[in-house]
Amino acid sequence: MIKEKADHPIAVTRSSLPPLEEYVEMLKPLWESAWLTNMGEYHREFAELLKQYLQTPNLELFVNGHMALELTLQAMGLHGEVITTPFSFASTTHAIVRNGLTPVFCDINPVDYTLDVDRLEALVTERTAAIVPVHVYGNICDMDRIGEIANRHHLKVIYDAAHTFGETYDGRGIGQYGDASMFSFHATKVFHSIEGGAVAFQDEGLAGVLYELKNFGITGYESVDSVGANGKMNEFQAAMGILNLRRVDEDIDRRRALAMRYRERLAGTEGIRLCPENPRVRYNYAYMPVVFDGYRKDRDQIFSELADADIHARKYFYPCINDFKCYRDRYHAEDTPVASRISRQVLTLPLYAQLEPEIVDLICDIILR
Repeated sequence: MIKEKADHPIAVTRSSLPPLEEYVEMLKPLWESAWLTNMGEYHREFAELLKQYLQTPNLELFVNGHMALELTLQAMGLHGEVITTPFSFASTTHAIVRNGLTPVFCDINPVDYTLDVDRLEALVTERTAAIVPVHVYGNICDMDRIGEIANRHHLKVIYDAAHTFGETYDGRGIGQYGDASMFSFHATKVFHSIEGGAVAFQDEGLAGVLYELKNFGITGYESVDSVGANGKMNEFQAAMGILNLRRVDEDIDRRRALAMRYRERLAGTEGIRLCPENPRVRYNYAYMPVVFDGYRKDRDQIFSELADADIHARKYFYPCINDFKCYRDRYHAEDTPVASRISRQVLTLPLYAQLEPEIVDLICDIILR
């Protein structure tokens, strides 16, 4: 008999957690010292461990990925326009707008859904200050060509690397590309510190500016030199990050096996498109995106049938940012037709380290039957 439904609700993702006793043991020194935030011992240790893992010499921790991106844009003192993609989470564009900058949306390519570099240079004007490309689902942007265009026009490049923690390109950590890269450690990510984020950057001079901005502009016990925000990561987050970093490679290995099972079952089916893998990239298998393009059922029908089986996939990203109510009076989704179309066709399927292979088969059965 073919199984029709999951035995328990299946979410699109599930946070990996260390053994509770290990986390409790990490917290004991915090109770003894009562040093809970303000760049304590765990904060410093976590930052150093991440520098090694991400292969970056410069890194600053933040309370979350959004503050990391927003304050990095502010630290660079940008003015004018920033080219980015509408196929991302709201945070990307919000961080630009909250800095008084004007987003200019570039369409995505239909293969891996990252910024379409063939359309990029035509959008550069005398007002362009930077490019904020987004690595999507673990697919990395064409960083070589983006770098060439940016250098030619003297533009900053700040990557939204929320989906690419731990990935490498030609053996180099993703954070080594561009002027800066933002990583998110939200609970739903491959690697998390409950909430959290970081910025890897090339210019050592940014370190002091980022530190001030995330700490109210405070530079000493009695001195506040600039107008800053509160973007500090606390010790509880850092402790969780330290423990999860020890196991992240094992989690990625499990994710890889599950992603390969999805590919084995779904590849070659007419009307179903999977992202090709770039042999130059070591992936983290953050997401399992499937595009239903000419399949006998559309994305929304598949979404509903999975939900009926207590399996909760996600329409990610939908709608496009330039179709949000807060931006609709200034932008039009039809101006980025590929992003608009993919947003209506894509579904990210459940993928996390603890997911049972039998559930992957059940999901594929529902899609294919």
